[in-house]
Amino acid sequence: MITRSDEPGRLLAELEAVRAQVRTTQRALLRTWRAEVVLGPFATSAANLAAYVALRRLDLTELQPRLAALGLSSLGRCEGHVLASLDAVIDALRRMCRRRVLQPDTSRAAAMNDAPQLLKQATDRLLGAPPYPRRTRFMVTLPETAAHDARFVAALVEHGMDCARINAAHDHAEVWAAMAKQVRRAAARHGRAVKILVDLPGPKLRTGPLAPGAAVLHVRVKRDEKGGLLECGRIVLDGSGNAGCAAKRLPGQAEMPGRVSLPAQWVARLRTTDTVAFRDLRGRRRLLRVVKRIDAQQVEVETDRGAYIAPGVVLERRSRAGARERAACGAYDPPPARFRVFTGERLLLSPIADAGRPELRRSDGRISAPAVIGCIEPSVFEHLEAGHAVKIDDGKITAQVERIDRAGAWLRIVHAPPRGATIGADKGLNFPDTRLPAQGLDQRDQNALRFAAGEADIVGYSFVQSGAEMDALHASLAALTRRRIGIIAKIETAAALEHLPGIIVHGASHGPFGVMIARGDLAVEIGYLRLAEVQEELLWLCEAARVPVIWATQVLEGLIKRGAPTRAEITDAATAERAECIMLNKGPFLPEALDTLTNLVGRMSRHQSKKTARFSPLPW
Repeated sequence: MITRSDEPGRLLAELEAVRAQVRTTQRALLRTWRAEVVLGPFATSAANLAAYVALRRLDLTELQPRLAALGLSSLGRCEGHVLASLDAVIDALRRMCRRRVLQPDTSRAAAMNDAPQLLKQATDRLLGAPPYPRRTRFMVTLPETAAHDARFVAALVEHGMDCARINAAHDHAEVWAAMAKQVRRAAARHGRAVKILVDLPGPKLRTGPLAPGAAVLHVRVKRDEKGGLLECGRIVLDGSGNAGCAAKRLPGQAEMPGRVSLPAQWVARLRTTDTVAFRDLRGRRRLLRVVKRIDAQQVEVETDRGAYIAPGVVLERRSRAGARERAACGAYDPPPARFRVFTGERLLLSPIADAGRPELRRSDGRISAPAVIGCIEPSVFEHLEAGHAVKIDDGKITAQVERIDRAGAWLRIVHAPPRGATIGADKGLNFPDTRLPAQGLDQRDQNALRFAAGEADIVGYSFVQSGAEMDALHASLAALTRRRIGIIAKIETAAALEHLPGIIVHGASHGPFGVMIARGDLAVEIGYLRLAEVQEELLWLCEAARVPVIWATQVLEGLIKRGAPTRAEITDAATAERAECIMLNKGPFLPEALDTLTNLVGRMSRHQSKKTARFSPLPW
């Protein structure tokens, strides 16, 4: 029979066995890592990471409450100092059992105290020192307007932006350079050091182009739930002869307006006091008001009622003096077609990127021929198998591979919204069940890397999957510049999760390094239900390695986009305080979001530090 007094002895034996297992696995991991890379200054942290990986391969859930029942540490906060924590608990158990305590190790307390300092130093090297008293840095994704809107960029710096993120998946080097210049000017003006991150595009798999849709321009207005006007519909009347989808976006506009081609002289005579009357394709009378002249060949107009415009529709210019002049709309370059799919329908994913076409439906609405959508990377089909899941448009649509033949992969839609979901060109594709080989840095990545070598403080590696890819990135950077540029590994695939310890070791051994929890693609890859636990595991593992974490994707998204956060967003942002950096996406209310985030992390830092609760005084 086991008595209560036997418990310390049993726990001591079990914990000593745990320590022996941890040391054996730790040594094996370190031998492997040293064979792959020179650990250098990261050696101490690599040893602790190896110990943590070894510890977490064991199931301690039955042991932990028994330790806590004796008033001992349950090892639930040992990430930064694994062996020191194990030794401290073992010595306490030895004293309980009246056994000889091993020679006290003065370095044990030092290891526990040094771990937070090592993490802070690694974070400072990568992201710079935070503005006192805030510990958490704020990263902001810059919109294209940041290239020319000095006031907007200055507001971001003033409200707390510590790192400006340039997403090289969009725009081009000229725009990126203008963004970087605006950030540096604003930072200098406010006496702050703001880091510049260039995010490499990475091998994002997307749907290929679709055949053009109908040559009809739908002018849309936005209304509230009671039908009240929220936003007028805007289009551009273009006399250049080059109207269409490829026209340049107007400065400061979030979306490119539709464009209608008209005779150059007719457009040249338009004044801001004029109106333009017409009947749209449905025969409804509509009126356009001239808002502003963009240049000699382009005029922006608006309407408070929706309309459909196509080539041949006649517009009548009406001046305040009573003059009237008519002109017919010319060619309109239509946007690519989109089509709608519903749960249970079939879809062909083709290895020919531009093979896309909408489904053919009979008069009763049933499909007579399934839609075809291309994939921009044909090598995917070498690894797809029947039964594999395919996520489309960042997970909005889930399909399953039924069979694969010469035409491609035949998919069955297993989940779509009740009213269906639209599929168009350039939509994200994810293959969570398919292990795709690493593709390395493509030409777009190399172009962005050349820019980053001259302008960036940090490079973000999108869709990294292995430590070998980290080595290749460092080699590419070393060939371009002697400057020490930090690296952030963006964790957004199941393969990256599997190889995360190796990615950390290969990344951190070369210089300043951090890990981004890219929750958008990651959630699609592993499933939304797993995201909560996985982001916790990432925080723990990175704390064990003493490398900073960037908490990314949709933080305060409602506030940034619409000016008002949801309750869930506030809770999520409060949880993000445990990371070393929080990333915000672009939107019109970014300064307000930065203020809210400053308030939140200030409050939460009083109550927690990483996983440790702080007992600051409560108000009752």
